[in-house]
Amino acid sequence: MLHAAALRAILFNDPLRWQALELVRTLQRPDCWIGAGFVRNAVWDHLHGRPPGPPPNDVDVLWFDPARAEPSEDTTLEATLRSHQPDLAWPDLAWSVKNQARMHIRNHDPPYASSADAMRCWPETATAVAVRRTGPGHCEIAAPFGLDDLFALILRPTPSFAGDKHAAYLQRVRTKGWLAAWPRLRMQPAHIKP
Repeated sequence: MLHAAALRAILFNDPLRWQALELVRTLQRPDCWIGAGFVRNAVWDHLHGRPPGPPPNDVDVLWFDPARAEPSEDTTLEATLRSHQPDLAWPDLAWSVKNQARMHIRNHDPPYASSADAMRCWPETATAVAVRRTGPGHCEIAAPFGLDDLFALILRPTPSFAGDKHAAYLQRVRTKGWLAAWPRLRMQPAHIKP
């Protein structure tokens, strides 16, 4: 509960992220969230005593609707978000919208049942977190692995990346440069809990 309240406060006190969450809410898509680095990096910056930094290279918007699984739906939503960007403090956000109802094909997973179910197949537990605005001053959190690793600054592969995909997880950690950017991060194997 404490981590959820802390995450809400971090996002609420970051005007750009809070405004981006509101913009995504106006899309009115089912099971629609902003996740991954948008959330993770904000928390890691906060825990390193830094002011809010810009969102990562792409802002991951995930939603779930099997009836609208064509990629063109996502392209249209990205264009809608870009058309409203002049309202944002940082107008060069790179929106990456993906309907999770079809992403299992690209990821070679069984079909997902929801956005949160899709996040179970993301590489790191600290990345598998998403948020959405639910009203003025309020947001909801989806975190299938909880928030403990995120707030403990732990990099841990999800079960999906602990076996055959583990090398991809390790490569991702290296290429992202997270350990250099946030030096208090600690890597932990999948089977060890904090």
